[in-house]
Amino acid sequence: MNTAPLDRPTGYRSGVVTGLSPTPPTPPASPVPAGVAPPPDPGRRDRRMLWWFGGAAIGVVAIGVVTLLVLVVTGGGGPFGRRLAGPSDTRPDLAKLCPPPSQDAASGAPAAPPPAGPRTVDADSGISYAAYGDPWLPWRDIWTKGTLHVSYRSGQYFVTETYVDSDGFQNEYLASVLSGSVPAANNDTLSLDLRCTGRQVAADVRAEYYPQPNTVEMLRDEQTTLGGRPAWVTKFRMHFHRAGLKATDELVGLALVDVGRPRAAVLYVSIPGTHHKYDWVVDDVLDSVRPVG
Repeated sequence: MNTAPLDRPTGYRSGVVTGLSPTPPTPPASPVPAGVAPPPDPGRRDRRMLWWFGGAAIGVVAIGVVTLLVLVVTGGGGPFGRRLAGPSDTRPDLAKLCPPPSQDAASGAPAAPPPAGPRTVDADSGISYAAYGDPWLPWRDIWTKGTLHVSYRSGQYFVTETYVDSDGFQNEYLASVLSGSVPAANNDTLSLDLRCTGRQVAADVRAEYYPQPNTVEMLRDEQTTLGGRPAWVTKFRMHFHRAGLKATDELVGLALVDVGRPRAAVLYVSIPGTHHKYDWVVDDVLDSVRPVG
């Protein structure tokens, strides 16, 4: 069946079902009212913040450079020039007071055979020496005395008097021949400054073993050899006073012997003034010293 053609609406071409509408024109910018600031520009704000951050970073770097230059110029040192603190000084007191000499001490002459007769052998200290009969008794105590902490473990003694001190305590006063040792060298060296070390031990005896004040009559103070070993020998008469004590003086012989160990041997001889007949023991026992072990 044939139908009649329809009338085409005005404004459309033949064959076009839908049409694209033309690009609408850009509306004109709205005018900014008078007295109102225009909106900020985001790009400009970002550039300003970058300038601020950059300036701050440059300032920090400049301050660091100036501080480093000041430390170097004034002697403060740089971060790479700082020295680490070393370990604490753990040497014995005597080694701090008397450092080892630059050269080893002379080893001394070969030791002569020990004199005939009884002897006290102190293997811990490294020496032996003459022993005596009545009234001398064997020492059976450990007596650590003085700031240098010399420990006497071997020897002989006898009681010369008993007295009551100012505090009301009863005490015994002794004649003695005692030996011990004292740490006198570093662990990495066996060399001793005999002069300095011997005098430090003698000063410790005077300050710590006897009443204060006291006076000293020096009889011998020299480097020598005992039994072929280097030694420092001090001999003096000490004068003092203590309430209740009859003795007012004492003959003292002291030897520090380098026995080739970090600990030096110490021989201490004391004869109170009330028993002068035994003064000869001081020289006799010093002459009898021999190294052992």
